[in-house]
This record gives sequence, C-alpha cells and structure tokens, in this order.
Amino acid sequence: MELRKKKSSGPNNTAKPKPDPQSDIWSFITARSTKSWFLCISLFAVLIRLAVALHSYSGANTPPMFGDYEAQRHWMEITINLPAKEWYRNSTVNDLRYWGLDYPPLTAYQSYFHGILLRLFDPESVALSTSRGYESYIGKLLMRWTVLMSDLMIFFPAVLHFVNVYYFGKPNGEKSNMAWHSVMILLNPCLILIDHGHFQYNCISLGLTTAAVAAILSNRDLVGSVLFCLALNHKQMSAYYAPAFFGYLLGKCLRRQNPIIEVLKLGLVVLGTFALVWCPYLNSVDAFLEVLSRLAPFERGIYEDYVANFWCTTSVVVKWKRLLATQSLKLLSLVATVSTFLPSMIQLVWSPTKRGFLHSLLNCSFSFYLFSFQVHEKSILLPLLPASFLATEEPFVFQWLIYYALLSMFPLLRRDNLVLPYAALYGLFILLYYAPGGRKAAGVSDSIPSILKSSAFALSLVLHIVYITVTPPEKYPFLFEAVRLIPQHSKDEDEDGDGDIPPS
Repeated sequence: MELRKKKSSGPNNTAKPKPDPQSDIWSFITARSTKSWFLCISLFAVLIRLAVALHSYSGANTPPMFGDYEAQRHWMEITINLPAKEWYRNSTVNDLRYWGLDYPPLTAYQSYFHGILLRLFDPESVALSTSRGYESYIGKLLMRWTVLMSDLMIFFPAVLHFVNVYYFGKPNGEKSNMAWHSVMILLNPCLILIDHGHFQYNCISLGLTTAAVAAILSNRDLVGSVLFCLALNHKQMSAYYAPAFFGYLLGKCLRRQNPIIEVLKLGLVVLGTFALVWCPYLNSVDAFLEVLSRLAPFERGIYEDYVANFWCTTSVVVKWKRLLATQSLKLLSLVATVSTFLPSMIQLVWSPTKRGFLHSLLNCSFSFYLFSFQVHEKSILLPLLPASFLATEEPFVFQWLIYYALLSMFPLLRRDNLVLPYAALYGLFILLYYAPGGRKAAGVSDSIPSILKSSAFALSLVLHIVYITVTPPEKYPFLFEAVRLIPQHSKDEDEDGDGDIPPS
C-alpha cells in the first residue's frame, strides 16, 4: 500500500505545474476587487505627488513677478477680499498687470474656496495688497495640499469611473489592462510635474473632462455635457476637446427618433450650466465683457516660450511675428486649426462611434496645440489626456508622446529647479510602462526597431546633458531651447519687443 502511494507520487506521475495566472504585477493587482487595487494604485500615486511637492515651484524667491505659484496665491487673495464683480476689473487693489485673473469663473470660485482655507490657517498669506510674494512654510504647505485634495476629489474618481466604463463588457482576459491603464493615467509624469512641481490645478479641468468622457461612453450624454461645460468654465483651453464632443453628440442626436428635441435638450443643458457659472456677470454687459476680454490674451503673441507647435518650430524659416500683423496671425491660426480638426469632427457627425470619439479627442486637441493662437508649453497636457485614454489601443503613440512632452517641458522645469523629480518620474514611467504583463496584454507590439528607439533615447539624453552642462554662446542665449525644438533665434531678433525670445 505504501509502495503504491510512493509510486503514484513519483516524478513520472506528477502533473506539470500550470502557469501562474498572477505571474506579473498587473494580474496580481487585479486579482483583488476593483476598489482594492485602485486604492493601492492611488496611494502610490499620492506618495509620488507628495515627493514631487517637496521640491521647488514656479517663481520661488524670484521677484518681482515670481511665477505660477504666486499667480494662484494672488487669485485667492483677490477673490476672498473683493466682491465677484471686481475679480476681473482693473483697479488700485486689483492690478491686472500683476497676475490678473485670466481664466473663467469656475477657476475664480476654486480660488475663493482655497483662499478661505488659507485665511483660516495663515491669514497673512492672502492679505489684500500686502501679501505679494508671500512664501511662508505654512502657506506653501497649504497651497500644496489644495492641489493634492483637488486631485483626490476630482481627477482620481474620474479616472476610476473612466476605466470601469472603458472595460465594461470586455473579456476577463483584459482585466489586467485596467490596472496598467489606470497607472498610465494617474502617474502621467507631465501632469504631476506641472501641478505638484511647477504649481497649477490642471487636475481639475482634466478631471472634469475625464468624467465627461466616461459619462458619454456610458450613454449619459446630458451628464457628460454638464461636466464638459464645467471643464470649459475652469480652463478655456478645454475648448481643445469641443469639436469632438460637439461632433459625437450631434451625430448621436441626428440618429434618434426626434433629433430636433434631442439637440434642444443638449442646448438647454449647456446654456443652463453656463448661466449658472456666469451668474454674477450676467446682470451687466460691461461685467460680462470684462471677463471675456481676460480669457483671450492675444497681446501675448502667437506662442509663448519655446513651445513645440507649428508656429514656433517653423519660425526658423518664417518669422511669423515680423511677417504678419497680430490680426492676420489670428486669422491664419484659426483657419489652420479649423481645417485640421474639421475632418475628424465631420467623421463623428457622419458616423458617431465611441472609439471614434476617443480618437477625435486626440486629433482635435492636437490640432489646437499645433496651430491655435497663444499656446504655451503646458498646453501639451491637453492632447496627452486622450492619448492616455488610448494607451492600450495606441501604446506606441502614448509612449512617445510622453517622451516628447517631457523633453519639451524640460527648460521650464529646469528653471523651476525640478530636474531631480523630472529625472525620477521619467525613469519611473519607463519602468511602469515596460512592467511585465502591462502593455503586452493589449496584444500590440512596437513597430519601431530597437536600434531606432535606442538612438532616440541616446539623443534625448545628450540633449538633456548639454542643456544642463554647456553654456550657450553669448550671442545666442536661447540656442539650446531652440535646438530642442528645431528652430533657433538670435538674441537681437527680439529688439522690437514682439516676444519672439522669451526671458531666461
């Protein structure tokens, strides 16, 4: 009996071990409930944000204008000390030349509520007229926490909702993609560096847009319309996505039983949302126009700093700001922008599909980034969002867009003394992107030869090192910024003050 047992347990009779379904990190994570694995990823994402927040920020200790940190603090100062009708009006206590509000009312309301928090714990940080350049420890801590809480309350839940909707009804074999996809969106290094390093609140408008996309993908068009209107009223650059939303929703309405009624319903929802947000400024034409005039800063020029768009890149050959007047440049940029996003929008009206909607978001936002008037380097965050939505379908596009976006923002982040978190997040993104079981689960392999990818990385590394270690010629102080984007400008090209050469 014992002999039989021993024989039956011998090596020749042992079944081959089955492959471990949790052999990679993403399968291991998603073996738990959605709430559990998303909580783990969120905690890790929060830790990364906190680590970045320990570093410097835009305009730290650099008077007289400081930077974006001071702009956000100043808006809190203005909104909690002045009535709403004076927030966008130039006055002795609200000098619009010193970081005047230039975003829609929802940003002003956000500044108001954050300002209440700062006034509660550090009143001097938002004291009217006397707090310019205020940079106390407690003030900076509170400011950083307002960004983190905005992220946690808006962007994180929106991402969870999006991945749940995106993967609803898909085979269980794609569940491991959910964790990887969530990480790619939540740990977007560009967004983290700009919001928690440089200092902005892009997580709010991008979170509202993400929630709007998720609502529309789940066929809740009216809810999606409200959320997108809120995104537009937080940052006007959310209009980069407007053609895709308009084309998709109009295409759906035209295929319903009563298309006119459906269009009217959407129109009323949009008008109602805008009316609610703009309520303090609708009782006076002058007040309404004051806000509008602040939302279109045409006087800044067709591009700001060395942004990787069409106008800046081609300025090495065509000196746009010298060749054409501002009015002509506005018209030219309008024609170029509309002509590049129009095919995508028409396709959506003709054939509205959810997959087409996501691709159109990417196409339209890129059209605005490349060709619209007055683009700055942080605008790359807008096309990055729909690219992250498509990370499993278009992993190559998403991966390389992240790399190029990081490189394009490097001079800005270096000025903010954020080179260390920049390098750390760059490396972390590569590790997470190539972590076993992630992007491979999508069944898409890279179409670019390894030698080409290695060469691109090597060139990028060389550009980073040269930018940090080598001093450019005195005659060409911005040479390396220009080389990074192809164009180059000499120092004397901005003697007319048209803004071709940004300040160092």
